[in-house]
Amino acid sequence: MSSIKQVINDAVEKGEAVFELVEISSASMRLSFDQVRQPNPIRLRDLIRQIRSAKTAAEERAVVNRECAYIRLTFREEDSVWRCRNVAKLLYIHMLGYPAHFGQMECLKLIASPRFTDKRIGYLGAMLLLDERQDVHLLITNSLKNDLNSSTQFVQGLALCTLGAIASPEMSRDLAGEVERLLKSSNAYIRKKAAVCALRIICRVPELMEMYLPATRSLLSEKNHGVLITGVTLITEMCRQSPDMLAHFKKIVPNLVRILKNLIMAGYSPEHDVQGVSDPFLQVKILKLLRILGCGDSEASETMNDILAQVATNTESSKNVGNAILYETVLSIMDIKSESGLRVLAINILGRFLLNADKNIRYVALNTLLRVVHADNSAVQRHRSTILECLKDADISIRRRAMELCFALINGNNIRTMMKELLTFLEKAEPEFKASCSSKCVLAAEKYSPNVRWHIDTLLKVVEAAGNHVPDDVVSSTIQLISETRTEQAYAVGELWRHLSIAQMEYQPMIQVATWCIGEFGDLLLSGHADVTVVESELIDIYQKILWSSQCSITTKEYALTSLMKLSARLTHEIGSIQQVVSAFGSHLNIELQQRGIEYSQLFTRHNHMRGPLLERMPPFEGTRAGTEQDKATITNGVDTPLDNESLLNDLTSPNNNAHETSESNALLDLLGGMEPGDSDTIKSTSTSISLTVASTPSVNADILDLLGGLDSGPAASVPTTNMNEAPPTQLPNSSNAAYLLDGLLNNSTPIISSPSSPVTNSAGTIPTSNSIYPLVLQKSSIPGITAYDKNGIRLDMAFELQETLITINLIASNNTGAQVTDFLFQAAVPKVPLRMRIKLSWLANGSPVQDQGEISNFPSALWQ
Repeated sequence: MSSIKQVINDAVEKGEAVFELVEISSASMRLSFDQVRQPNPIRLRDLIRQIRSAKTAAEERAVVNRECAYIRLTFREEDSVWRCRNVAKLLYIHMLGYPAHFGQMECLKLIASPRFTDKRIGYLGAMLLLDERQDVHLLITNSLKNDLNSSTQFVQGLALCTLGAIASPEMSRDLAGEVERLLKSSNAYIRKKAAVCALRIICRVPELMEMYLPATRSLLSEKNHGVLITGVTLITEMCRQSPDMLAHFKKIVPNLVRILKNLIMAGYSPEHDVQGVSDPFLQVKILKLLRILGCGDSEASETMNDILAQVATNTESSKNVGNAILYETVLSIMDIKSESGLRVLAINILGRFLLNADKNIRYVALNTLLRVVHADNSAVQRHRSTILECLKDADISIRRRAMELCFALINGNNIRTMMKELLTFLEKAEPEFKASCSSKCVLAAEKYSPNVRWHIDTLLKVVEAAGNHVPDDVVSSTIQLISETRTEQAYAVGELWRHLSIAQMEYQPMIQVATWCIGEFGDLLLSGHADVTVVESELIDIYQKILWSSQCSITTKEYALTSLMKLSARLTHEIGSIQQVVSAFGSHLNIELQQRGIEYSQLFTRHNHMRGPLLERMPPFEGTRAGTEQDKATITNGVDTPLDNESLLNDLTSPNNNAHETSESNALLDLLGGMEPGDSDTIKSTSTSISLTVASTPSVNADILDLLGGLDSGPAASVPTTNMNEAPPTQLPNSSNAAYLLDGLLNNSTPIISSPSSPVTNSAGTIPTSNSIYPLVLQKSSIPGITAYDKNGIRLDMAFELQETLITINLIASNNTGAQVTDFLFQAAVPKVPLRMRIKLSWLANGSPVQDQGEISNFPSALWQ
């Protein structure tokens, strides 16, 4: 029995041991599974070390993605043990620029935690991951309210900092009362944070400003500098936003002056000392507030004049903190109604800044001088030499500001000296400077030039120094100046010939100016008036070099080709060479040059008798140059803009030109209707007659046929159109340019009258009837006139003058509708044979559109017999 008992006991003991072993094994397996499934998260410092050790951006992304995946897993499993550590790592990942929005709700959970360490990370996450554009931030309002009422000042401080960073208008309205209560707290730590929070609230909801007014006044009496600086900042923002607050706080100027005086007169205080300056941050804030309170107020400015002078003279400028205070002092002096001596002191401080080795301080000085130069130009002029030295600075931003300041300093007394330095700067400047600098040089020369010759020399130097970076307005201004200065044209063309004869072909603007002027005034160059000896063959050689150079642009070649064509009317021996060069461009690959070549060639053959009058000098440009303050628009001249496929004659002249006074020109007055030369002044008044010069040779332009539906008798010989939608020119040419007759038809405009009694005006709306102003037109003509159109209250009368192969047609439009007629458009097409004309008319009668078309076939037989 005893042995049996022993066996049973042994078996039971073994069974218990096995059971315990099974339990231990299952527990260890459970523990191992948990460890594999969720290991302890790495610390923030370890994550930083891993990211910094990544050698490539791909390795860094792999580390971040792996850690973000683990953090998401712990968030899903509601692991509250490591939540604080995981959110801290997520915030670091967010600072690196990776998405971390999935941690927003975890931040709210940490904020709701009773532990301060959790709240600290939670509020930090809320400030970084939340803003007022997201609905999640509304869930934090209740937690903020609870923490603002906490008994722990550090918890209150966290809540105030967060509210000051992410407060929305709704949140501001809900928590404004708590912030106002904390603003009156006896704890300075809480008051300064509440003041910063109040600043955010009044920025989001300005109508809550009144709530903080009583508490704000008491902040200026604080001894604690932290509370004082936040109070000054809060008052500054109130004054910026509300004129009423600005008027209310003007009475605190003496208090601010006293605080500032105590700061600059106080001895060493280790708590507030920064490089030997007592609390420079508070001084800067007070100076900014004084600037706002003293602007436009004589009384307040008078109160602060003395303290500003003390700050300016007692602040050490050898340290950067001292320079910051001096800079704010200068701004305050220049903004308020300060004394003249104080302004000179402020500008002298900026002058000392220009000598500082720190580039940032020099830049700030130049920028500030540029702002105040108009307030006291004479004081800034004393530092002109130092400013000019800044043009040679190695820093490009300093050179830019120095250039702008130099142009602001230019006046009639220093224009020669300043322009010399600026031209030296322009020669060596980077390409990005050349365009703006050359334009401003033109403006300055236009305004302050001592004489015309100096003005011309300066503009030529600008064009030469800026090279290909010269803007179009500079080229146009130079051309216009020479064009309108008759006494200096010989000198200018001589100087331009010297430039052109040695010019490098890659510099286009100078070649454009030179060719334009030589084309216009080449006779002065060849006659010896230009103080330079030039033979015709030498001139042609230079033009051929330009026209066939691969370095010259198409625009430059257009200038040169038109200029060479004009020289054909001024030279005597090399006309054949010019014709040969021009004809060669009739097959040029560029369509613009090809058209010019073809059309110009016609003036050597079929229209040779018109070449002289057509190519004589253009009159001076009307209007202001681009260099004047009244009109800075780019000037466009006859050769500056490519042809627009209208006609050769359109390109050679401008519709607002006054004709040059030559004996040849007087003969062309007959084209205006058989008038005597002495009658030229009578056509200066507004005219509604339209002169159509129809040549016996065909034109290449037949585009109007598509518009009119086509004619069945062959291609059109002339396609004159006129748009009467705009006002006519105030003065017609009194001689010379026959091209003006066609150009007036093609481009000019003439309005229609509303009644026969309407006066002559230059604005679109009224013109006189034919009976009142046109009896002078073609009274001597022997060819009878015709009525071309007489329907719908509009009558068109044509009068004719035949001169050899040219027919001048004067068209008179009369309004007999009794209504106001505007936007009158007349279009015509003329085939080769027989002599007839297809016309199309359109206009607005009292705002209603009217259109009609017809054919004129009753021309007098004397026109072709």
